[in-house]
Amino acid sequence: MTAEMQRDAEYDDEHMRFLELIWGDGYLSPGGPSEVERILHGIDLAGLRVLDLGCGSGGITLFIAERFSPRHMTGFDVERPVIERARERAAKAGLSDRVDFVQAAPGRLPFDDGEFDLVFSKDAMVHVPDKDAVFAEIFRVLKPGGRFAASDWLIGHDEPPSQDMLNYIEAEGLSFGMASPARYRQAMAKAGFVDIRTESRNEWYRKEAAGELAQLTGPLYDQAVALTSPAFIDKNIRTWTAMQKVLDSGEHCPTHLAATKPGAG
Repeated sequence: MTAEMQRDAEYDDEHMRFLELIWGDGYLSPGGPSEVERILHGIDLAGLRVLDLGCGSGGITLFIAERFSPRHMTGFDVERPVIERARERAAKAGLSDRVDFVQAAPGRLPFDDGEFDLVFSKDAMVHVPDKDAVFAEIFRVLKPGGRFAASDWLIGHDEPPSQDMLNYIEAEGLSFGMASPARYRQAMAKAGFVDIRTESRNEWYRKEAAGELAQLTGPLYDQAVALTSPAFIDKNIRTWTAMQKVLDSGEHCPTHLAATKPGAG
């Protein structure tokens, strides 16, 4: 989460408790460790400086630090509640010497040019309407030869959203600035990236989301209500139901993204 992202916290304690129940401790997006490993497949992070852009409550940042042995991990988010939770999680895990978390207002990233070897992001750039701006910033903070590896929530076309998609976005109630794979590739190329790749994960998440909805309306319902409230969970059941429609149609297409900044490694 960075340039032009929302200023008001959307992921408060209640929202974090709910999402972590569905997606795992420290995870505010789906797929768990296996999806992170898929995004980073084939990349040797040993000895690298890595930025987790839109790190949320820190579970993914800490998993990367432990699993892939980078020299240093920095998690960044614009929302203070998630960064506070991430710092607590890092201290508890004994990783504060190798991982730090930075919170700043939307705008220019608070990092130097060429500071990182790799920028990772997991389903956070959907909150940034200006794709050109966010990829320009990612390009700036990467060193020459640096790599970008991410996933994000995309819309499958460049036409106006369908009514089902509008209903889903309204149900989410979050600041979604969805764009197509073509628009993402265009923004990455404009920033200067090469070796640009996109891979749809719609088929995978369509099945995952159906299972999440079944859990939420069944075995997890009482536990979810105890962590939040009946109104909050019923609202999210409506959201998951609306999301399933656009996943089934293919209009909502979670996508993996990869690119490289030209220059010597």
